[in-house]
Amino acid sequence: MKVFIDGKPCEAEYGEYILDVAKRNGIHIPTLCHSDALSGIGSCRLCIVEVVEGSRRMVVTSCLYPITREIEVFTSTEKIKKMRKTIIMLLSSRVPQNDYIKRLREEYGVKPTSRFKGDNNEQCILCGLCVKACEAIGTNAIAAVNRGITKKISTPYDEVSEDCIGCGACAQVCPTGAIGMYQEEGKRTIWGRTFELLKCEQCGKYYATREQLKHSIDKLDGKKEMLCDRCKKKAVAASFKTIYEDMNL
Repeated sequence: MKVFIDGKPCEAEYGEYILDVAKRNGIHIPTLCHSDALSGIGSCRLCIVEVVEGSRRMVVTSCLYPITREIEVFTSTEKIKKMRKTIIMLLSSRVPQNDYIKRLREEYGVKPTSRFKGDNNEQCILCGLCVKACEAIGTNAIAAVNRGITKKISTPYDEVSEDCIGCGACAQVCPTGAIGMYQEEGKRTIWGRTFELLKCEQCGKYYATREQLKHSIDKLDGKKEMLCDRCKKKAVAASFKTIYEDMNL
């Protein structure tokens, strides 16, 4: 079906989210808690847009709003800009020294406010993307704990989690770099726990923890392949090349 985003006609599948259609058509909508590898969360609300459906005009989160009919979408009306500025101001108040939020503040012309007191050492905006990633992997090693102003992302009781496999997925999807992950001399430290890193059998590069590999092997029904992502891609490419050459004999 056809939808119009900022006046541009775009083709969309039934049930497809506005954000996905916009990205495919090169239309920028700012996001924080979104990852292409995970389903939408809609917690940061930065991706809000205005949707016109018949006589109705409403503000929706583009990462969670499914397209079910022909609609018109506006990504940067004055109303949306004003709402985004408020969101950025509140996020900046929580993490006043975070570089990513600072760039957003500069982009939208949001001035620092003294109305709310933030922690200069805080980097987490509580978007929940890291928890979502951990759940998707199947470890559930971290979660949102406490309530109100003491709410944070942590391991159970702030202790070293036996469920954590040190994969670093949480740190990789974090939009503000709030999760510390450190690697040196074949060791990776994250959430207060240090893991031994294993080397790729082909290139010799450290690429995964022993616990991470075991978790992957269990999911793959015992199929063991100690290759980093780069070498796996090379192996797949070589395999396709061989198949193609055989087909053209």
